[in-house]
Amino acid sequence: MNYQSLNAYCTEKAVTLLAVSKTRSIEQILELYNKGQRDFGENRVQEWVDKVDNLPSDIRWHLIGHLQTNKLKYIIPKMHLIHSVDSLKLLQKIEELSLKAKVETGILLQYKIAKEDTKYGIDPTADSELIEFSKTLKAVKINGLMAMGSFISNEEVLAQEFEVLINKFNELKNGAFNDNESFKIKSLGMSGDYKLAIEKGSNLVRIGSLLFK
Repeated sequence: MNYQSLNAYCTEKAVTLLAVSKTRSIEQILELYNKGQRDFGENRVQEWVDKVDNLPSDIRWHLIGHLQTNKLKYIIPKMHLIHSVDSLKLLQKIEELSLKAKVETGILLQYKIAKEDTKYGIDPTADSELIEFSKTLKAVKINGLMAMGSFISNEEVLAQEFEVLINKFNELKNGAFNDNESFKIKSLGMSGDYKLAIEKGSNLVRIGSLLFK
């Protein structure tokens, strides 16, 4: 599927298309940028640092990889959205640095919905302390949730995993975050499962291999 058709599909479904540009060259990113793409996702902070000053300033950068607290100083306040906030400690540090820099930082809370040990995320059944802290935030804006499904082709299992995140989103939207107008994003789905994710309620998909050949 080429960029134009994939972008048209996402637009029709009211879904944000995030181009995963990790390991991709400046030239490859510019090729998509020149076709109209503005949202790009990077996994590693250092790789992003090496790219950002050589690319247009109106790109909306998303940090989608696992993040360590000692890397935060490099991305606040330049990152449009941090997707991978997967612990209370990380959230506290983002709040601290954002207050110090006098900026508002947008984030997604990353939940673990897959059984795979390689996946990071908050336990959906053990998040009460983090959610309570979230109510006290002054410089961090929680814009939604993110999760990664298992790396499998079994759509039945994937659908069940995706539903875990959608149910958690609805629980928070109707509860702890019911007065947070920015809490809108349900980020699920990648190149192999984005259609299923959208069917289950995702409104932001992270696409790499389908866009970069």
